[in-house]
Amino acid sequence: MDSPTPTSSTTLPPIPWKPPEPASARCGRRSTVWGCGREQHESAAVRQAQDYDAVIVGSGAAGGMCAYVLACSGLRVLMLEAGRDYDPVTETPMFQTPADAPLRGAGTPEKPFGFYDATVDGGWQVPGEPYASAPGTDFRWWRARMLGGRTNHWGRISLRMGEYDFKPRSRDGLGADWPMEYDDLAPYYDKTEALIGVYGSNEGLENTPNSSPGVLLPPPAPRAEEMLAQARCRELGIPVIPAHLAILTRRLDAARISRELWPNNATARRVTEESMNRRAACYYATPCGRGCSIRANFQSPTVLIPPALATGNLDVITDAMVREVTVGPDGRADGVHYVDKTTGLDERATGRTVILAASACETARILLNSKSGLFPDGLANGSGLVGKYVMDTVGAGVGGQIPALENMPPHNADGASAMHVYMPWWLYGEQAAGRLDFARGYHIEFGGGRKMPGFGFMGGLAGFTDGAYGRRFKEECRRYYGSFIRFDGRGEMIPNEDSYCEIDPDGVDQWGIPTLRFHWKWSDHELNQARHMQRTFASVIEAMGGRVTSSVHDDGARAIAAPGVIIHEVGGARMGADPSESVVNEFCQSWEVDNLFVTDGACFVSNADKNPTLSIMAVAWRASEYIASEMTARSIR
Repeated sequence: MDSPTPTSSTTLPPIPWKPPEPASARCGRRSTVWGCGREQHESAAVRQAQDYDAVIVGSGAAGGMCAYVLACSGLRVLMLEAGRDYDPVTETPMFQTPADAPLRGAGTPEKPFGFYDATVDGGWQVPGEPYASAPGTDFRWWRARMLGGRTNHWGRISLRMGEYDFKPRSRDGLGADWPMEYDDLAPYYDKTEALIGVYGSNEGLENTPNSSPGVLLPPPAPRAEEMLAQARCRELGIPVIPAHLAILTRRLDAARISRELWPNNATARRVTEESMNRRAACYYATPCGRGCSIRANFQSPTVLIPPALATGNLDVITDAMVREVTVGPDGRADGVHYVDKTTGLDERATGRTVILAASACETARILLNSKSGLFPDGLANGSGLVGKYVMDTVGAGVGGQIPALENMPPHNADGASAMHVYMPWWLYGEQAAGRLDFARGYHIEFGGGRKMPGFGFMGGLAGFTDGAYGRRFKEECRRYYGSFIRFDGRGEMIPNEDSYCEIDPDGVDQWGIPTLRFHWKWSDHELNQARHMQRTFASVIEAMGGRVTSSVHDDGARAIAAPGVIIHEVGGARMGADPSESVVNEFCQSWEVDNLFVTDGACFVSNADKNPTLSIMAVAWRASEYIASEMTARSIR
């Protein structure tokens, strides 16, 4: 722990912060069950005995969106979350600095993204929940065991997939096409952006779709380093435009948006407007990765789940580890078996539909473990494709130091806790002409600058200060503060049959549930793309008059991030138009079990260079409207 901070008559010591106890510990109960208004019930059995219209597994981007849309549509919904209760409003350390934290906030095995990171339970390794990689594979699997899942941790980058991204095979003969087009999902992108609040601008660039007028919030102004990069990139032919992030730069027009989202549903309008009115605009207090107590950034527990609860149609059970989806004699899903993690007891929840939204690989695991006489190879796996064609985002980065940014006068350049600008892919013509040795593109994310100092801040500064120490070293720190930048690429991976997950024949978790084993292979397209990223970033740094401070590799295998590290894995239960080549249809509905749906990233056919979270929510909203319509019409019994 840190030594006590010296105090004076005008300086108060920092308030130590630690995460509160899990809800189950606070309530002294088997598990946490919520109903309307988030009141607590005495036992999981109070609600699980009901037969719900929908049982949703997962509470993040997909699960939260499904719960919101279905509850607002009048269906009775049960949400099961494998992790603990989590409330960003009360648990976010909004005003603590890294200096207040142990090790100056440095990452540890328990908190790899820093002491204050919002992933209060979970990470690269989860106690009692192992996974394995096949020989030659080093897959990293990030799991967030908490209400809201990864929406508490993500970078809030909210990019739409474009027209090309839905039909990649038609363009270059690689991978597979989606069974829908951009125009099919565009209205749901609009709805999702309006609901969660996304800042950005419409630039009309190739395969970088515009939002409908009035949907996007105004973007924050670029910082000094971003303006310099913008000017130099323009000379290199690289576009630099406002980023799209799910952070409120102003309060939402709650009455108008709720009316446009739900024109014929008074209850949905009311709960949506009330929820939006509780959200404040960002005042740049702290990194979004900590969570947000004023609800300015998007998190499922502050944006999606509260209005769903307020309808009176949603119940939530936390600490519920789903073992399998169960089916009746007719081969239709009738509920799930789960383990109450606080007691270790097996429990059951029943419903007319089951929606898997547990994250791509966890969903594949549940399907593969849902074996029966009717489905000996796992549920909905008649095509043999459950677990197959898993993809992650291609990642590579380069850092640099920019002399033009040295000795900047003191000023607050925090802004939103992520980039204000980014570079969308710009070489579609070069690819179409065959002048690049990789088939798909990447976008460029911007980091560095005048960030809040913490452990390891300005890493490698000693190499610039010629052994300075004491007062001179402090002067050098002030000189260089804000002059270090970093570019990171996020590129598209082409799905391949050698990248998949399967049940590990030798692995079970602490509840006896069989675990996953991962296989992975990058193709030359991904390796060459990563090499191109690093060369491009080095060129931009040099154009800015800077010097590269990290390695630039000629070997793409050394440039590329390890599989899973970008935390964008999708696929494993892909959608399609042909049951023999897919697991679900365009509405995320199983071909074999018509009341089973997969609405998270597992249903993705491709993994465009656009970060997947916004698309996951748009797909989930579209699927949920379909489910509500079909259940109302009794097409789904």
